[in-house]
Amino acid sequence: MGGKKSKPEPEPEDFEQPWRNIDWNPSNLKSELSELLLKFMENHQDIKQFRILLHGPVGAGKSCFINSVRSVYKERIVFGAAEETSAGMSCTNKYKTYKITDKDSVTLPFVITDIMSLEDHEEDGIHPDDVINVLHGRVKEGYTFNPVSPLTDDDPDYIHEPSLNDKVHCLVSVVPANSISLMENEIIQKMKAVRKSALGLGIPHVVLMTKIDADVCPLVTKDLAEVYKSRKIEEKMQECSHTIGPPLKCIFPVSNYYKETEIDDKKDLLILLALKAIAGVVKDYIEHVNI
Repeated sequence: MGGKKSKPEPEPEDFEQPWRNIDWNPSNLKSELSELLLKFMENHQDIKQFRILLHGPVGAGKSCFINSVRSVYKERIVFGAAEETSAGMSCTNKYKTYKITDKDSVTLPFVITDIMSLEDHEEDGIHPDDVINVLHGRVKEGYTFNPVSPLTDDDPDYIHEPSLNDKVHCLVSVVPANSISLMENEIIQKMKAVRKSALGLGIPHVVLMTKIDADVCPLVTKDLAEVYKSRKIEEKMQECSHTIGPPLKCIFPVSNYYKETEIDDKKDLLILLALKAIAGVVKDYIEHVNI
């Protein structure tokens, strides 16, 4: 007879106290962010809107995040940027910039740029050199990306003298929490190369960890407000940090609007927390380089 089967290791218990303390009031956070953005615009009047660049693998939720941000400010579910319904080919193949307006149609002082996704085959997805072109502000709006041939300086869509508003002020990697460990090494290396290029230019780098309520942690699936008590979420953030490079303080778990038809305060708050952090690092970056 065989020996007794060993019992499976128990699931790690979640933390009793949150490891990030936040005020779960989206109205307060929206006011804080509005004040930060107002001061930014007063101090940097030569920049109409600072530019946030999203990049990451197919199906990570880049376009969905853009629609989610627009929903937060419109205070209703917004459809606009094309979203993936499955992790197939990238929906985005052009250089597209999205302005954000609030429920009163006031334009906010930042834009979000969406680009073609990174993929593990060289003939698919955006060419890493084109991400670097975007960081420098060299790509015209509407340019169609070619996976095998990046934009060159003899192309009519190449901007030879980019303005401050053309350039990227924060690189944001979008990574799905439920498949970080499944990302192909080719994609990871591309993300690391883009991060290195951004940091070389002094551009700050932030990570959005999406899909935190998609079978990653039962506690969070049940209640988003428990996200910072979740050991599973913290482990995924640690994995994200080790895989791509940024410290934990630059990684923000978010839950996009992907099936809801009504606004949710907890989703709003996590999105606003990420935006506040992005606005803060952009402010520090611009002041540091004396733009």
